[in-house]
Amino acid sequence: MKYIIFDFDGTLADSNQLFMKAWNLFAEQYNYDQVNADDLITSRNLTIPQRAKKYRFPMHKLPIILPKVYRYFKEHIEEVKLFEGIKEMLDTLAQKGYTIIILSSNAKENIELLLQQEQVASVSQVLTSSKLFGKDAVIKKFMKQQQVMPDDVLYVGDEVRDIIACNKVKVPFMWVSWGLDGFELIEKENPKYVVHTPVQLIDTLT
Repeated sequence: MKYIIFDFDGTLADSNQLFMKAWNLFAEQYNYDQVNADDLITSRNLTIPQRAKKYRFPMHKLPIILPKVYRYFKEHIEEVKLFEGIKEMLDTLAQKGYTIIILSSNAKENIELLLQQEQVASVSQVLTSSKLFGKDAVIKKFMKQQQVMPDDVLYVGDEVRDIIACNKVKVPFMWVSWGLDGFELIEKENPKYVVHTPVQLIDTLT
């Protein structure tokens, strides 16, 4: 295994609170329900369609709303931090010879701004998916460009949509428990690894 691809929001970046603010900011305009911190916890084992139904979110308007959310993210980037221990984990993995990639549906500019803000120099490349459910295509393209097999890559993430994307291209998946989705959702897709801290992630790989 040479390449480790990390999801960004909920895996590296502690951004749930900022996304919640952005979600609530546009709720009245697009006629869906606001959420609070308790909602984030109680909905951990709901799929995205189930959450959309629960909070009356118009999924067909996602291409309109999502750019506004990411613009809000950029304007309030100073409110976002990496989870504790993430920078040290990334530095350690890079020192051990792994190539660190980020793949996210967030804007590339936002990710690079936060990496600069947090003084992270161990990330080699930032990839983005313009579609919320399109990461498998990006991973497949990446493997073709690098001329590597699925077993040469590990994807680390917190959401069920990510493991589903990885399963489509046969890339092993590591689930981190500190993110958005709960294990009840994840376990149905059989992740190869489950970790609960950045230190455990390093230990699992080394």
